[in-house]
Amino acid sequence: MPFAVGVGVELEMATAELVTGRLAWSADRCTAGGMLHGGALMTLADSVGAICAYLNLPSGATTSTLSSSTAFLRAVRRGHARATALPLHIGRTSIVVQVQVRDDHDRPVAQVIQTQAIRASRPSEST
Repeated sequence: MPFAVGVGVELEMATAELVTGRLAWSADRCTAGGMLHGGALMTLADSVGAICAYLNLPSGATTSTLSSSTAFLRAVRRGHARATALPLHIGRTSIVVQVQVRDDHDRPVAQVIQTQAIRASRPSEST
């Protein structure tokens, strides 16, 4: 995912059951108050959540985010934000993923629930 890489998201582990990643605190990713920006935290959470959904897709299918809900719980002022994504529901038409974001002291930073649509692959068109 070029955007996630450009922002600095680092993937640590990726299986269908668990995806983890992190994002380092950096002054250029912060609000005026020196806190890691909520958009940066959401990029981390959305990225690991999307990878989790992708790894649970049927063969040939793609995914697209339908909804994402975030509860911000604590600021990150140094170190890393670390995200862990787990599938909560894998259905025929959607996948629901829970992402927990924690700081370097294992304190909760954000809780994200996202729903991903399962999009069946289209047969190739003959020309």
